[in-house]
Amino acid sequence: MPPPPAPRTLFARCSHAVPRHSRPSAVPDPTPPCAATPLWSPSPERIARSNLAAFARRYAPEAADYGALHRWSLEEPEAFWSAVWEFTGACPALGPSEHLPIPSAFRPAPRDAGEAGPRLNFAENLLRHRDEQPAIVFWNERGRQRELSYVALYREVARVAAALEALGVRPGDRVAGWLPNLPETVIAMLASAAIGAIWSSCSPDFGTNAVVERLGQITPRVLFAADSYLYAGREIDCTERLAEIARAIPSLVRVVVVPYLRAAPDLSRVSNAVLWDEFTHSEAGAISFRQLPFDHPLYVLYSSGTTGLPKGIVHGAGGTLVQHLKELVLHTDLRREDCIFYYTTCGWMMWNWLVSALAVGATLVLWDGGPMAPTPDALWAMAEAEGVSVFGTSAKYLALLEKEGIAPGERYDFRALRTILSTGSPLAPHSFDYVYERIKRDVHLASISGGTDIVSCFVLGVPTLPVWRGEIQAPGLGMAVEVWDEAGGRVIGEPGELVCTRPFPSMPVGFWNDPTGERYSAAYFEHFPGVWRHGDWVEETERRGFVIYGRSDATLNPGGVRIGTAEIYRQVEQVEEVVESVAIAEELGDDAGDVRIALFVRLRPGFTLDDALREKIRRRIREHTSPHHVPKRITQVPDIPRTISGKISEIAVREVVHGRSVKNTAALANPEALGWFEGRIQDSGFRGERPNGA
Repeated sequence: MPPPPAPRTLFARCSHAVPRHSRPSAVPDPTPPCAATPLWSPSPERIARSNLAAFARRYAPEAADYGALHRWSLEEPEAFWSAVWEFTGACPALGPSEHLPIPSAFRPAPRDAGEAGPRLNFAENLLRHRDEQPAIVFWNERGRQRELSYVALYREVARVAAALEALGVRPGDRVAGWLPNLPETVIAMLASAAIGAIWSSCSPDFGTNAVVERLGQITPRVLFAADSYLYAGREIDCTERLAEIARAIPSLVRVVVVPYLRAAPDLSRVSNAVLWDEFTHSEAGAISFRQLPFDHPLYVLYSSGTTGLPKGIVHGAGGTLVQHLKELVLHTDLRREDCIFYYTTCGWMMWNWLVSALAVGATLVLWDGGPMAPTPDALWAMAEAEGVSVFGTSAKYLALLEKEGIAPGERYDFRALRTILSTGSPLAPHSFDYVYERIKRDVHLASISGGTDIVSCFVLGVPTLPVWRGEIQAPGLGMAVEVWDEAGGRVIGEPGELVCTRPFPSMPVGFWNDPTGERYSAAYFEHFPGVWRHGDWVEETERRGFVIYGRSDATLNPGGVRIGTAEIYRQVEQVEEVVESVAIAEELGDDAGDVRIALFVRLRPGFTLDDALREKIRRRIREHTSPHHVPKRITQVPDIPRTISGKISEIAVREVVHGRSVKNTAALANPEALGWFEGRIQDSGFRGERPNGA
């Protein structure tokens, strides 16, 4: 990146509220910016050094602040996205009059991969650095395991790409992974992309049915897997399930097994199986990167699947690349000299996002294992040892650290740490306080939100803006994010549906097995025709920040007042006896269709839910939200159902409590947890009694 000139301090002003001319007249002008002090503000020097300020100086010199830059990115989308491509050094370079093929309107049907735009190869962009700088450092619960330089990574990818081509894998064929977060996972994905194959992956904690329901849809030719993986101090064998998966997916012609924790795993029961070193070519020349259309399919990711068969969401190479580069370089301020870590598995879209950091030339840290093993602060010990500058995690992890009284900043040297990212669920205001009080004072805390549907973010951090308690900082550049009420009017300062009113490059190119685009259209464009409705219940603040209240299909509506579940969880998490909770709407069965809130809590060991604790929880909720938020029933449970990606499944709880079947329990990581909830509306035990053995 070019060295930035003098500071552009206007980028730090809280002046990016929605301009008067862009709001419907029915929406009142936002009040002036709050006088409250932000939790953190970037220094003028930090602003001046930022990639974002350098980008603005080069491409939008008239933009006085982030709000103006954001408006330019929406008003001139071709110029903006092409500028991102050029600024980040993506290849191939665009010609003088060439632009990226950004659609001018939402098109629900699958996009034509042959339309105009540069031909490119995703893997070539991630492998353009070929020197001795570390590309990947691999840790697990037992400590640092391996390091792979950029030149070594290129050689390994070349070996696997040659082996795939020798097997007959061609552009458009599918290659799948059922793997821990290993260097081999990244290598296999890059090798697939290099030859134009489509990559799709699940983590090894997915059970047999969950894997087959996902990967079986796309009929992969090759499956990469590992013999085992680590979690919370345990070695978990995968070979028995692997044999079942291989039998259940008849399209597989080869199963390639990484001997991760065992040097010679028994593969006798796994059809068409070979070990990694047996499969890969011992020597391979330069990679012949297939140059493919901008929208050529790169990834198939999957919806949670709790309401039916998981949807295969197809993402294109060009859109994924330019969106990730925008978020990594401009919003995360990532540079070649940085070391970036995100706690993720390869079954979550944050893995795909993290791997794109190779295109920047940064060093990736991969982790296999539990986040709090072998000690609760293990990830922070790793961060100090590697000099991690960007640390990514989940809101739940930060809340758990706070609950356990862990203070990483008091024990470890975080002088390299510049940014902390959080996603997966809404980051509660008290977690903002925790980060600045117990981890690091001078750090950019960026809560981010998007999803598998867009393999990226709608709202996220901005390194040149202050951080305000409880708020995501801003909409992403090029993302026309608004909050609408049910009538389709924009609202500010009150909750509503998160929408995106203009197209963007990382929209799915389609759903798998959806040739007419009917399911794709129903998923995003049915509620507000012609506008992307994401399904999040959100509030836009006067500062143009955002507060996420949960999924809109899980909001509660007692007495006609719509409530986001995160509003309740933020308060319940503050009660020291509670580990986590799930809230649902209990249907009363009256003609008005009214509901009341039922809350289930999992308590810390040694605590029992009694009337005093119930009143403590209710009082906390009432005093910090409203009487409408207070649950009518509070019940102790031994466990709470989660999706395989780790999110609490409110819908599954709601359905089973009312005696309705959950359509796809294979989408849950712990389906056995549903057993206690079955029929609890009719069961007198639901009326405040704790479960046996809880």
